[in-house]
Amino acid sequence: MKNPYLPYPVKIDDIVVETEDKNLKTFKFVFLNPEDEANFKYMPGQFAELSVPGKGEIPIGIASSPTEKGYLTFTVNKVGVVTTFLHNMKVGDIMGIRGPLGNWYPWEEMEGKNVVIIGGGFAFTTLRSSVVYMLHPQNRPKFGKITVVYGARNPGLLLYKQELMEWEKRDDIEMHITVDAADDPNWKYNVGFVPAITEQKVKSSENAYAIVCGPPIMIKFTQPVLEKLGFPPERIILSLENRMKCAIGMCGRCNVGDQFVCKDGPVFSLAKLRTLPPEY
Repeated sequence: MKNPYLPYPVKIDDIVVETEDKNLKTFKFVFLNPEDEANFKYMPGQFAELSVPGKGEIPIGIASSPTEKGYLTFTVNKVGVVTTFLHNMKVGDIMGIRGPLGNWYPWEEMEGKNVVIIGGGFAFTTLRSSVVYMLHPQNRPKFGKITVVYGARNPGLLLYKQELMEWEKRDDIEMHITVDAADDPNWKYNVGFVPAITEQKVKSSENAYAIVCGPPIMIKFTQPVLEKLGFPPERIILSLENRMKCAIGMCGRCNVGDQFVCKDGPVFSLAKLRTLPPEY
């Protein structure tokens, strides 16, 4: 049995600066050992611990899709010791990845259903994984209409801009990009908070699931919008990855009631969360 504390060695293969403030970078990692890559089997919605020797580790949602072979990607916000050190690392540097960890979005339940993806800020990582997964030619026939509402504070903080434009051109996905405020006169998309844009653009909850990942305040105000649109609580799927700590249920810092978010989650339905203390 593999030691759950032992990370897989990986090499940084590419680094992309995502935002104008340069605080968000996407790292592409390749495994040093082919057998490690084969063992790292994951689904969209899961996360992993990025491990920097001598500095520590940080839990981050997996931004790549299992349909993208040969590498993993993670989008990292520079907020502390580990992430700052990681932001200063270079292509070719060696570090570790521990995982995959946690559960994932209910893909089998969502087959044959319409799917509404709602994301805010840099929490769009596992949602990017989800969109790429659903749009893969082998998977696209499994799902109905795909609608995406994605927002950031301003245009310069949007992630994956090139992919957003590519998705917008497709006829098998409906994109609604928004910002809280736009000082760019050429901005051609929505202006408004994610919950308000969701209420405007999502027309039906019929035969549909909603997946929500974003800042806690965004999640809080999106829930009543989805219920107003007719989504039952068991079909509103939330990710609480912001509560991640050790990732294997040992430190006890992520629990909500009797649930360890890192092991029983981070993905929960709203119906499940309503059986727990309102701590999320």
